[in-house]
Amino acid sequence: MGRLGQKTGAGYYQYDPTSRARSSDETILRVIEEEATKQGVVRREISDDEILDRLTLALINEGFNILEEGIAQRSSDIDVVYIFGYGFPAYRGGPMAFAENQGLKKVYARMCQFGEQFGQQNWTPSALLKTLVTDNKSLTQWEKEQA
Repeated sequence: MGRLGQKTGAGYYQYDPTSRARSSDETILRVIEEEATKQGVVRREISDDEILDRLTLALINEGFNILEEGIAQRSSDIDVVYIFGYGFPAYRGGPMAFAENQGLKKVYARMCQFGEQFGQQNWTPSALLKTLVTDNKSLTQWEKEQA
């Protein structure tokens, strides 16, 4: 559509040529609604908690995949990268510490719920996470066994 953002005056938003202030663009909102209808997406309000869960659980699941594949040795290595490299909130301890604090069963159950709701393509829990939940082990216990 030739909408390249501020340099063309239009992208997702329209941009004022003088102030570069953005404003909603009815054309884009129509395109989004039409595409949602074509894809069979039922539009709805999404709570802040669901947004946080969907973002955080995706990070956690990938962290478990990284551990399972041996790319990282410890969950704390993953947390350090996310905190200092990507700006994950340090007070939460990183996504892996967050998962441990929430409880792996709760994390796994929520991922499974998202899988049922949104499809397994993006919400299949890591095999390592599933094993730890099945064996009733924490991430800390698993790491001690690996040492």
